[in-house]
Amino acid sequence: MCVVAFVVLCACPGKPPKPLPRPYTIEIPLHFPTILNIPSDNPMTIEGVELGRHLFYEGRLSGRFELDSMMSCFSCHRQENAFESGMDNQFYDTETGRMLGLTGIKTPHAMMPLINLVFQHDGYMWNGMVHSSNQNLGNANYGVPAQEPFNQKNLESFVWMMIAAPHEIHGTIERSVNAIASISKYPPMFEAAFGTPEVTIDRICKAIAQFVRTLISADSKYDRFKQGRAQLTDDEFAGYQLFSSETADCFHCHGGDGNRLFSTYGFSNNGLDAEHNDLRDRFFITQNPQDIGKYKIPTLRNIALTAPYMHDGRFKTLEEVIEFYSTGLKWSPTIDPNMKQVNQGGVQLTDVQKRQLIAFLHTLTDSTFITNPKFAKP
Repeated sequence: MCVVAFVVLCACPGKPPKPLPRPYTIEIPLHFPTILNIPSDNPMTIEGVELGRHLFYEGRLSGRFELDSMMSCFSCHRQENAFESGMDNQFYDTETGRMLGLTGIKTPHAMMPLINLVFQHDGYMWNGMVHSSNQNLGNANYGVPAQEPFNQKNLESFVWMMIAAPHEIHGTIERSVNAIASISKYPPMFEAAFGTPEVTIDRICKAIAQFVRTLISADSKYDRFKQGRAQLTDDEFAGYQLFSSETADCFHCHGGDGNRLFSTYGFSNNGLDAEHNDLRDRFFITQNPQDIGKYKIPTLRNIALTAPYMHDGRFKTLEEVIEFYSTGLKWSPTIDPNMKQVNQGGVQLTDVQKRQLIAFLHTLTDSTFITNPKFAKP
């Protein structure tokens, strides 16, 4: 009798195991780099990416529930602007070209778009502060303790920094975690992504970073042209030739056929200023005098959608940018060697060449990227 009971008990089906998070595979576009910047402790999963998408658009990430006090990643990174702010953004300051946090304090730099960041390995931000080599923890000015997970190494780092920074959300980590944990849809989503329903800042950071790594833009008219699926107009093709030649001299820093990211993602003094300023250049990070006036070279993908331009947002149009490179370069001791025409103020393009170059830059706009429902607000 005991043997029979034992057999019956063993035969009873137990509670089914919880499904494991499913791997998310990033599809690498043709001619793009194959090495991805994904930390080993945050593998991409379908559930993690979906959770990250919800959190990216979650205004209550600020830890507040009042409508006028909500702020999310989306507040400053809008899909229609290639995940840049746009100059019609309520947080955009027309006087400085920079963004304003909930406190009204301006950001140190203008916005950088969230485009193809999974392919970057040389640090993030205009001065490369967020980098795998950065050993700093926490931020006393933000009230964040010097301990993990509050490092400054990767995309995950931006989330806690955004929450705590006075020029952004200006909240507290504890309040944000408690707010997300109190919203009924999230604990089950955290369980699906991480195995348990516990909401932590580490998991919030990891989920949002996973989503941001999926923001890949590679379907512009230029891409279709290179694949033989589209034709450039006469002006666009002439601009393409200018871009790829010493005449306009864009390709040294922004690549092209051999660099589909349209940036080397290095740091360059492009002749914008002749004197050192306080806008946190590369020298601010390295303290190397050779880095004075150097800033990260941004991608040109979707450039027509990502005004204002330069680290301080001083230029509002592509026309202003092209005019600067044509006639406005200023020499300084750390000027990039590729600024070969600095002694004559720039490359001295004609009006026709300027128009053609701008026409080509518009071919880098990726309409599928800014309308992709996988990237949109849930």
